Amino acid sequence: MDTFFLSHGAPTLCIDETIPARSFFQSWLPAAIAGTQAPRAILVVSAHWETDAPAVNVVRGTNDTIHDFHGFPDQMYKLTYPAPGAPDLAERTKKLLEDAGFGPVSEEHGRGLDHGAWVPLMLMYPDAGIPVCQLSVQTERDGTYHYDLGRALAPLRDDGVLIIGSGTATHNLAKMGPHDAPPPQWASDFDTWLKDSLLDGRYEDVKRYKEKAPQAEVAHPSPHHFYPLHVALGAAGEESRAELIHHSWTNTSISYASYRFTTKI
Repeated sequence: MDTFFLSHGAPTLCIDETIPARSFFQSWLPAAIAGTQAPRAILVVSAHWETDAPAVNVVRGTNDTIHDFHGFPDQMYKLTYPAPGAPDLAERTKKLLEDAGFGPVSEEHGRGLDHGAWVPLMLMYPDAGIPVCQLSVQTERDGTYHYDLGRALAPLRDDGVLIIGSGTATHNLAKMGPHDAPPPQWASDFDTWLKDSLLDGRYEDVKRYKEKAPQAEVAHPSPHHFYPLHVALGAAGEESRAELIHHSWTNTSISYASYRFTTKI
């Protein structure tokens, strides 16, 4: 299967019909963006689960819905996404990572799905019938580390597993503004650099984005919303091809740029 980096933006994506990216996520199944065959399971690498070393959530039964945000409408805290857990996928992910030298990988048995997973999935797969497992990011490591971690997960694609990196293409909450204002230069420059680098196959530059990208530290003061892209990119393999599948903005500087990574045949 192809792998994907999806910019999930604000948690209100799942209720706010004025967010332009909402229609993109809702078109996931009708447009068969991930193909006509449903995935056997979904592995989400979310910006909202940070650990010192890799961790997977091992859920036998139904995933809990984690409302890991504050100050949003009451409606947000009543939403649930009761997708089944994917314990077999969690164990397989753990083994692949440990065999590749990324161990020890811890198992979190009480953790459900954070909003980096359930908010986009609620729009993409509204029936919540596909098993879902999450994998954490390590914000003290670099892009190359996460790319290599993704490479170790590549065999999952042959098992019918959909690998999604869920973050945001630009993420500086201190510099958000009104929806109707044009993107500031720093956000536009980084967003354009990312698109050009991915579409031109300059993956080494993407791995070393802090050195190569304009305004990298402004676009991502913390890397946790960007490293899911590296994992998805690595999981598609060295010879993958990137495709921009959605692009929009909210809050002046939040880019919802989302990408598909297809392995070259």
